[in-house]
Amino acid sequence: MEDARRIVVKVGSSSLTTATGGLDADRVDALVDVLAKHQDKEIVLVSSGAIAAGLAPLGLERRPGDLARQQAAASVGQGLLVARYTASFARYGRRVGQVLLTSDDTSRRAHYRNACRTLDQLLAMGAVPIVNENDTVATDEIRFGDNDRLAALVAHLVRADLLVLLSDVDGLYDGDPATPGTSRIEVVSGPEDLTGISIGSAGKSGVGTGGMVTKVEAARIAAAAGIPVVLTSAVHAADALAGATTGTHFLRTGRRSADRLLWLAHASTPQGALVLDDGAVRAVVERNSSLLPAGISAVEGEFSAGDPVELRDAGGHAVARGLVNFDAREIPRLIGRSTRDLARELGPAYEREVVHRDDLVLLHH
Repeated sequence: MEDARRIVVKVGSSSLTTATGGLDADRVDALVDVLAKHQDKEIVLVSSGAIAAGLAPLGLERRPGDLARQQAAASVGQGLLVARYTASFARYGRRVGQVLLTSDDTSRRAHYRNACRTLDQLLAMGAVPIVNENDTVATDEIRFGDNDRLAALVAHLVRADLLVLLSDVDGLYDGDPATPGTSRIEVVSGPEDLTGISIGSAGKSGVGTGGMVTKVEAARIAAAAGIPVVLTSAVHAADALAGATTGTHFLRTGRRSADRLLWLAHASTPQGALVLDDGAVRAVVERNSSLLPAGISAVEGEFSAGDPVELRDAGGHAVARGLVNFDAREIPRLIGRSTRDLARELGPAYEREVVHRDDLVLLHH
């Protein structure tokens, strides 16, 4: 970890705000003190806190439950958050750049590439990208829902060497950390290490949306994409960046995959579904085959060629996700037929896969 050159650091609302919900300048400065000292590293900061920072200025005592007031708080708070980071990093002569993303930006290929170029350019120019979900415009349908998953996707997007998830807890415990007798898990080498572990939800402060569940899921996404993860508390950020032993270390469980497959699995919103017969499920899941018309038994939803769709078995369980080559209205007349027959009747454009294996990712539940 000490050799990691490009690092994504994610910090939660509870690590940046006061008990009443406003930004805590001392906490922000303490985090920046740690980050700015690592001049030899490229750091991308995924920072929550916009909604929490906007609560007090708008006279709100707690995080609102409705989306409209959350968006209003985010609109006020995002400016305060970035202004605080700008002033804090300026003490070290460092510039910051604001990057606001919605899941739409990572599930649409062109948007994804644009985000990647922007982040790369900011880093090349010596700026620190401050990434947050664009809560001001995000609807329920296009939200990441938490910045932990966003951080995992950003880590993959910028080809990070390490993801550091900072929380108000100093790691993952084998039970409620407040309960006597529980202990911190120092290393997670794979999903099997978490079998039987009870993982809590949102934290005590009530200003964040995540909790340990979302952090563990984010760590799983990053580790499966070949990026090691350190989960620890904000007060131990210096140790995490220095490669010292702290928190919980999630080892890599996979190799870096194609960008489109990671967003397809974790950031895309399926526009419909294809129901597969048993033979097609086996071909796709066990033999890594493309999906052919002959293996489809039903089509659901409205989608266009190029959209992400779920591939489901006869029981309705999603087994894979892929980019479909046909519009939803075209597929009913293809169902159950061979590509050779279709080409003979409808033309050579129909002698192809409904979902090619290069545009298909298996879903492991």
